[in-house]
Amino acid sequence: MFNKQITSKVFNNFYRYYSSINKVGVIGGGQMGTGIAQVLSQTAGKNVVIFDSNKAMLDKSLTFISSQLKRQIEKGKIQEQEQFEILKRISFSDNMESLKDSDFVIEAIVENPEIKTQLFKQLNSVLKPTTILASNTSSISITKLASNYQVPENVIGMHFMNPVPVMQLVEVIPGLQTSSETNNITLELAKKMGKTTTMSKDMPGFIANRLLMPYINEAAQALFEGLGTIEDIDTTMKLGCNMPMGPLTLADFIGLDTCLSIMNVLHANLGDKYKPCPLLVRYVEAGRFGKKNGKGFYSYNK
Repeated sequence: MFNKQITSKVFNNFYRYYSSINKVGVIGGGQMGTGIAQVLSQTAGKNVVIFDSNKAMLDKSLTFISSQLKRQIEKGKIQEQEQFEILKRISFSDNMESLKDSDFVIEAIVENPEIKTQLFKQLNSVLKPTTILASNTSSISITKLASNYQVPENVIGMHFMNPVPVMQLVEVIPGLQTSSETNNITLELAKKMGKTTTMSKDMPGFIANRLLMPYINEAAQALFEGLGTIEDIDTTMKLGCNMPMGPLTLADFIGLDTCLSIMNVLHANLGDKYKPCPLLVRYVEAGRFGKKNGKGFYSYNK
């Protein structure tokens, strides 16, 4: 009985510590990391530090958040004072040591298993042992990533949808080692960010991309085979199936390089059913990544 009381007390103190997360680190100043940081500050009211080794990315991140908040002011959604407070809670750094005081860290870098693994190993000498480390991976095994972190029980998947300030869903993916405390704290943080959560088993692609990426890949295959033009394929799915946008437009918005990375993970783990379309591979090899660099299936004026 005495041991149970002590265990309960330790758990309650542990949970209170984590449920009062004050500082959140975001790794990656790209589209996803920037959106995550904005919502953490604006909706959840958290102090956030965005870390990216590329200073130019940090400058773009600040500019993007500022422009988004300015639009909200113009639309009457927030006041100028709110904009000031939101930006005040966000800091930017190209030094990984800036993450050391974070209670919770969300990694949102390139969708590459080797690069993410290297990052997790580096974070072992930076983060506190009590820090929860969440990955925004859209397909890579959380269990595998966690094996490279000092406290695998504190690692979890937190898959945000793009654009983060608009999309309401966050997929939460516990790994094999993830503790129930880490899971509960992550769900609570997502709730404070105004998000709806779903839970997925730690399988390649999780729920969203296990279903979405084969759809996009098949649309690319249809284009590759000449089944229809880009416009015909997208219009058919929009007006015939009531999709908000066509699959090829969506692929451009996500990033063809990201789509290919996810398909490669699915293919490697689940077999030839998920083999990437040759056209998708060819476009990525040609540097056609989609809207983010001006050319994908469609061309965009930058």
